Amino acid sequence: MTAPLRGRLASAAICGIVGALGGAFGSQASHFIGSGPIVGAVAGAAFGASFGGRSSGVGAGLMWGVAYGLGVWLAFQGAYAVVHGTAAEAMLATARSSFPALVGDVVALGVPLGLASAILGGRTAPGARLSVARGLVGGAAAGIVGGYAFGKWMEHANFFPLVAGLVSSSSTTVGIALHFAIAITIGATFGLLFQREVRGLGSSLCFGAAYGALWWFVGPLTILPLLTHHAVDWSGAHAATLFGSFVGHVVYGLLVGVTYAAVDRLWRRLFYESDPLNREAVHGSLDGVASLYRGTLASVAGGLAFSAVMLATGTLPRVAALVGGGSVALGFVVHMAISAIIGATYGVLFRYEAPGVAASLAWGLAYGAIWWFLGPLTLFPILLGGTFAWTAADATLQAPSLVGHLIYGAFTALVFLALERRHEAWRASNPRYAEHVARRRRARGTAAPAVWFFFVGLAVALPLLFS
Repeated sequence: MTAPLRGRLASAAICGIVGALGGAFGSQASHFIGSGPIVGAVAGAAFGASFGGRSSGVGAGLMWGVAYGLGVWLAFQGAYAVVHGTAAEAMLATARSSFPALVGDVVALGVPLGLASAILGGRTAPGARLSVARGLVGGAAAGIVGGYAFGKWMEHANFFPLVAGLVSSSSTTVGIALHFAIAITIGATFGLLFQREVRGLGSSLCFGAAYGALWWFVGPLTILPLLTHHAVDWSGAHAATLFGSFVGHVVYGLLVGVTYAAVDRLWRRLFYESDPLNREAVHGSLDGVASLYRGTLASVAGGLAFSAVMLATGTLPRVAALVGGGSVALGFVVHMAISAIIGATYGVLFRYEAPGVAASLAWGLAYGAIWWFLGPLTLFPILLGGTFAWTAADATLQAPSLVGHLIYGAFTALVFLALERRHEAWRASNPRYAEHVARRRRARGTAAPAVWFFFVGLAVALPLLFS
């Protein structure tokens, strides 16, 4: 028996045990017939054989695990539909009733399996060393920024007294203090877990969004009721009442991700790249301006594709209301202007992240989903004189907009890639710059595909399940 085969069998056996324990806990909490120790053992063994020891760190293993948990749930829904020959509406009803199993597959199966996979031994990119101080400082600072934004919704929803219940209090002040303590702690863990995964502002933004979404499952749905001596309720009806918290966790994660990347970059420039021998060769501000320009051009394709959805759903007059108008023509102009701004930011955030078509499409879809949370659910209602639209009903109402945002992200990313490739040969002529780009490429075992699947999958699934 070869060493790789022995390693896979060992990983399958260990993950099978972990999966059985997770499945047992998940079945007790969800009371769903589709989960249990046997299902967990089989799913765990399959995960161990496929992914065991292949992650590039603890954070990567965690993301692979939770994405696998979501995949197991989706596979079960598909298999059930095939066996029973259910129609689309009946399949959606079945998926809604099995929402507790989704939470169980993510929390009780995916998280333990991901951590076990990382402990079994992963792959580390050459030269990728973990700086604990950098991760803690950058993550804590990011946690404060994200916690401040999330706290605005918590204040509006009177959520702080519930958080204060963690220490048997109902004081808003105590709740605020606990909220920031938790936000800083989660931010610090982000810095430690994903320091070797993020390659720039764009990837950090998406990793943060996925990590924030994970904490919705782990925190409000699981840990919070346990610590406040309440029964764990993983039902879809209960989760729908906490959809605002889900959006808040996503927005928190977005801000944690982008803030951490900015602080991390500053840290490296001050304490590492200040030495000329360690400084990487880049084209500086001119390269950034070129990416802004190409991102703006790419946004034309994305904006036009999105406008077709807006015309079909009659939402262009609502966009025109942002500048005090109400006509379709003005709405189209405002929409294209917003598209150009978002496309320009895509060019800056993801210029080193997506060297191929598949990666570009995935980052584009994730970026489109991010702007669905930031735009129709957050910024637009505020700019129109309202407040956060973070309810399940609002998400259902804005579901067509989600489709448009995903289309926009995909078109913008692919056109941006085409424009970037025109300049690849010229940039690669500089050996130090080519080395700089090579260091940003992701090693085998990276969690980026898991992040794409987990975040975009949840962004699409939850509005449907809560509709």
